[in-house]
Amino acid sequence: MFRIGLGKDLHKLATGRKFLLGGVELPFEKGEAGHSDGDVLAHALADALLGAAGLADIGELFPPADPAWKDADSMKLLGISWNKAREAGWRIVNIDCVITCEKPRILPFRDKICASLAGTLGVDKSAVFVKAKTNEGLGELGHSEAVEALVVCLLERDDT
Repeated sequence: MFRIGLGKDLHKLATGRKFLLGGVELPFEKGEAGHSDGDVLAHALADALLGAAGLADIGELFPPADPAWKDADSMKLLGISWNKAREAGWRIVNIDCVITCEKPRILPFRDKICASLAGTLGVDKSAVFVKAKTNEGLGELGHSEAVEALVVCLLERDDT
């Protein structure tokens, strides 16, 4: 059996925060505002995996109102999310990610981001791809006021 999952996350950018994508810190004067460390890519990927497995969503597992998750490492949240899907018998076939932001430039960090995600999920790096888009100067994404991640994943489970 195959299942597709879709995840999306959007965070405002704020001074005094780290800019994190897939557990990799990128040099930039702003970072994601959020209850956890704000890593939009880790959040969107967790939602895609959980949704494909039909288990939950990230807000259900790690409610933002719960102080236990304040400033939490989003890659740990991703790992917990994936472990739930894996324990239900799912395997990752592939993951495709799109990051939208005007700045910083993502391409110089893409390989490191893919490797970080693959390491957390225990899959070959070739199963994870990340691409970046700008918003052509339009809206909050185009004015470097926010960053967005869209993720699709394909999971497989042997139900025989």
